[in-house]
Amino acid sequence: MKLTGIHHLTAVTADASGNHDFYTQALGMRLVKKTVNQDDVSAYHLFYADALASPGTDITFFDWPVQRERRGTHSIVNTALRVNGEKTLQWWKDRFDSLHIQHEGIAERDGRLWLSFEDPEGQRLALVDDGGQGDEAHPWDRSPVPVEHQIRGLGPITISVPQLDRTAAVLTRGMDMRAAREFRIRDTPVHVFEMGAGGPSAELHVAVEPHLEPAHPGAGGVHHVAFRTPNEETYRECAERLRAMRAPSSGPIDRYYFKSLYFREPNGILFEIATDGPGFATDEPLESLGERLALPPFLEPRRAQIEAGLKPL
Repeated sequence: MKLTGIHHLTAVTADASGNHDFYTQALGMRLVKKTVNQDDVSAYHLFYADALASPGTDITFFDWPVQRERRGTHSIVNTALRVNGEKTLQWWKDRFDSLHIQHEGIAERDGRLWLSFEDPEGQRLALVDDGGQGDEAHPWDRSPVPVEHQIRGLGPITISVPQLDRTAAVLTRGMDMRAAREFRIRDTPVHVFEMGAGGPSAELHVAVEPHLEPAHPGAGGVHHVAFRTPNEETYRECAERLRAMRAPSSGPIDRYYFKSLYFREPNGILFEIATDGPGFATDEPLESLGERLALPPFLEPRRAQIEAGLKPL
């Protein structure tokens, strides 16, 4: 498969209004698409990203009235957000203190500086100094966070599995990732797999934690992680690769803003392959992204009914 990095990550919130406040005001990200879950239109699907809604910068949320996640293995356990420089991490640490956001200290992990923290629902996040690696940054001029300290994008993403072998086989032989190295978080071994040109925006970290019970989904947890493929040609190649492997999948799905394909790795974690385009400016101007409820054409005839079922942000 031609995968170039992380495309987006989708998590779960039970408080859409509070979620919106935290990610736009505390973290200073841009709400680039306010839409609904296309398979459950009673739920918002909120996308937060950089100024241009660039692939690889989106952390997204389904709004479901569910209990908190029970943490465990067989799950996605950490979402890193990239920033540039130790001074920026110190700025964020001071900001978290002033806003009473739960966080750890700045620490080195896998040769990079990390600042781990949680959102109000216990979503496990980290700011990681990417050393300026990855795609060009596109800061948002209306963010409450100064340009030099804004979040640049996603990655790495960390998953937890009880055993490595079958997951590693799918990542390397099935998805053409490279097994790059291993490090430890206390007693836990973490294996790093790379895509494309590598670097933090193109890494999946696999923590091996056989002592943990399986996670139970809920608010503060993650629904799935999506990987980037450049265009429809490479997307079709990915779909064909999964068919050749006889791997159960959703088959191709047109999400209007990108093409998608879903499947589960051997420990049950949901993966998505997503195209870089056509993008979020397909149905509304770039300068006003996220300011109104956007619906793909097949849902537009139901707009009045859908809007009536959603709470204002």
